[in-house]
Amino acid sequence: MVHAVAPIRICDNGGWTDTWFAGHGKVFNIAVHPGVDVDVRVHAIDARPDRVVLNVQNYGDCYAFAPGALPGRHPLLEAAIDETGLPDDVSVEIDITSDVPAGCATGTSAAVTVALIGALDALTTGCMTRHEVAYAAHRIEVERLGIQSGVQDQLCAAYGGINYIEISPYPNASVSQLSVPDPVWNELEQRLMLLFLGRPHRSSDVHERVIAGLERNGGTSAHLDELRRAAERARDAVDAADFVALGKAMIANTDAQAQLHADLVGAEARTAIDVAAAHGALGWKVNGAGGEGGSVTLLCGPEEDDKDALLRALHKADPRFRKIPIRLSRSGLRVWEDASGMLRA
Repeated sequence: MVHAVAPIRICDNGGWTDTWFAGHGKVFNIAVHPGVDVDVRVHAIDARPDRVVLNVQNYGDCYAFAPGALPGRHPLLEAAIDETGLPDDVSVEIDITSDVPAGCATGTSAAVTVALIGALDALTTGCMTRHEVAYAAHRIEVERLGIQSGVQDQLCAAYGGINYIEISPYPNASVSQLSVPDPVWNELEQRLMLLFLGRPHRSSDVHERVIAGLERNGGTSAHLDELRRAAERARDAVDAADFVALGKAMIANTDAQAQLHADLVGAEARTAIDVAAAHGALGWKVNGAGGEGGSVTLLCGPEEDDKDALLRALHKADPRFRKIPIRLSRSGLRVWEDASGMLRA
């Protein structure tokens, strides 16, 4: 049995600038758990009738296939298995689980791919670096499947921690992990809230229209510059342990998203933001690219009672709103084997 875990990301200031149409970018993000768990049970190739059994527990879907003959039920997962490959003498059962709702807009699909590639790599050479795993996951999405994807989600899942990522030129990126003292780390963890907005985020024609407009500008959009500055401001705020400044950077980023297209801050997100502002929240960031559904990261004040009151008000405003309990993740991808110690950490 090989196990792999990878965190998701929240508060991705500077998102949209880590893409091919932006050309270069700056992104701040925070890795959190719960993330994604991948378990791979390894058998001799002649011990079972099927080469691969894939159990995607969040979707209640379990099925068998052979690499090279992909059924297309979960294309990203199947492509990752096919691309990474299996040793010639084994068959595998793969279980994939996450406590994060589907469509939360927190980079879950990237975390799944990173964890899956990490686990399968451990069956072969086990020599891929975190950076290589992240880029393999990104390449599968954009080159093999033709999905629009920046690079920040895969990098956050691979590295963990609180990151400042510089992309120049796309897709080349350098990751600087912020050194955060334990008291600041713990205070930030206590103040952050991940709010699921009650329905999955889905990419839409709004995203395509935004991309088309940015492509015409060749990455020179003033709104992209605002997003890059929001990433810098968030980095500087965390370095200074200035939660007020961090909240302002989150708000500036959300405003810049709305300037790209008003519908990138959806109706549910606007309701949550209005409630949060009325209850003293310091900041809010619509996670991911934005749009209807998905989730919002909220930065609360220091008082736990205020946070409880905010939660009650959010639920009253929309009973579908749900807090997802999170903890900050200093580590990114971790892979280990039962009874044999740590393979890679």
